Amino acid sequence: MIEILSASELTRARAAGALVANILHTLKSRCTIGTNLLDIDAWAKDMILEAGAVSCYVDYAPSFGRGPFGHYICTGVNDAVLHGLPRDYALADGDLLTLDLAVSLEGIAADSAISFIVGDTKPAESVAMIEATERALRAGIAAARPGARIGDLSYAIGTVLSEAGYPVNTEFGGHGIGSTMHQEPHVANMGRPGRGYKLRPGLLLALEPWVMADTAQLVTDPDGWTLRSVTGSRTAHSEHTIAITQDGAEILTLPTLGS
Repeated sequence: MIEILSASELTRARAAGALVANILHTLKSRCTIGTNLLDIDAWAKDMILEAGAVSCYVDYAPSFGRGPFGHYICTGVNDAVLHGLPRDYALADGDLLTLDLAVSLEGIAADSAISFIVGDTKPAESVAMIEATERALRAGIAAARPGARIGDLSYAIGTVLSEAGYPVNTEFGGHGIGSTMHQEPHVANMGRPGRGYKLRPGLLLALEPWVMADTAQLVTDPDGWTLRSVTGSRTAHSEHTIAITQDGAEILTLPTLGS
């Protein structure tokens, strides 16, 4: 299913996007050495429910997971890059943490992810990897405009990641979003320009470049959800929900809270 949102639905999408971004912004500010991943999940739950929103994750049970997910946010540490199931783990200095959050507000969903390093130790390789996913995300957003093809976005994202020296996995990537979290079209993080669905105003996409330092292969944890690099190398993930407008792409998941 591919949805094209009306003007009123786009207004709701902006509110959902701001909520997701503000929750992630707040969670990042609270994540320090010793913070437990289960506390992060509890904080996310409180903020989602306080806003009158609905978690897209708690009851999520796709074919690739051991569902339902049962938590409010994905928390990936170091080699865990996607679908990180919150667990009893206290963050250590230098940990690379990824937070991925999707909520629905008044019937419209928004999805975003951030990666950052906890504490004062900032390994250069980890910083570079996070920055590469952020550059790739900006490139994908810049390519998103009416008349462009999904392959144009995939090509822009993949070019940045490949030039930075990272292998690219195309099994999991970006996706359409709207009244539900995961919709068509799939937006792979590598592709050929000029191919795929033609973008139209009103289309919402969640673009999410993610990489593993030295592999494109994933392994699933015994929890049935958490995806890690098969080599144990570090990982990073950046994601925004965008709306295609007549003028290009509007980023919906930017925080409105102060720094």
